[in-house]
Amino acid sequence: MRKSSNKSTGSTASHGGPRPGAGRPRGTGLYGEPTVPVRVPESLIVPLRDLLQRRVDGAADTRGRELPDNVLVPDFAAERLELPLFSHRVAAGFPSPADDHLENSLDLNEYLVKKPAATFFVRVEGQSMLGAGIRPDDILVVDRSEKAVDGKIVVAAVDGELTVKRLRTERARVYLMPENPDFPPIEITQDTEFVIWGVVTSVIHKV
Repeated sequence: MRKSSNKSTGSTASHGGPRPGAGRPRGTGLYGEPTVPVRVPESLIVPLRDLLQRRVDGAADTRGRELPDNVLVPDFAAERLELPLFSHRVAAGFPSPADDHLENSLDLNEYLVKKPAATFFVRVEGQSMLGAGIRPDDILVVDRSEKAVDGKIVVAAVDGELTVKRLRTERARVYLMPENPDFPPIEITQDTEFVIWGVVTSVIHKV
């Protein structure tokens, strides 16, 4: 039987455990700074991924660093504010509402924003959608999770410009239609940079 030699060869084998200088240096990853694991609600996974991806893209393209000035996001920390909701129709003169007509209470945040993680707001500029009741300085509630189908009013980026129009599809052609005869339709072609940001679900305007 052959015995194994226990003589040292001048080198020491090491397995497992941290080694000095091993691994990726801190701050040299995808985001250029250290990262930590966190737990987030499932409903926020996609928006957070989009946000992080925009940050990564923005590092190489300055156009992706900031949203347009007229784009707003919901305040997730806002407190509930329930106000009386009366069931009878309001006639000219508005008689004093009686308690027996009190239907319920209403929180406008919950009424207007069904999916907070997928919702953003846009302040309207221009008069191309007057026929749809959308006026300058109105606030649009836009849902990114809503499916953009024919006939829906959408917020879209066309060649880098944000616009609000009604989506129309005719014989494999796509158009963004205004609701004002003074404005021409926009045909989306293969050469058009076109991204639908979301579907308009509500319009807020002052009287």
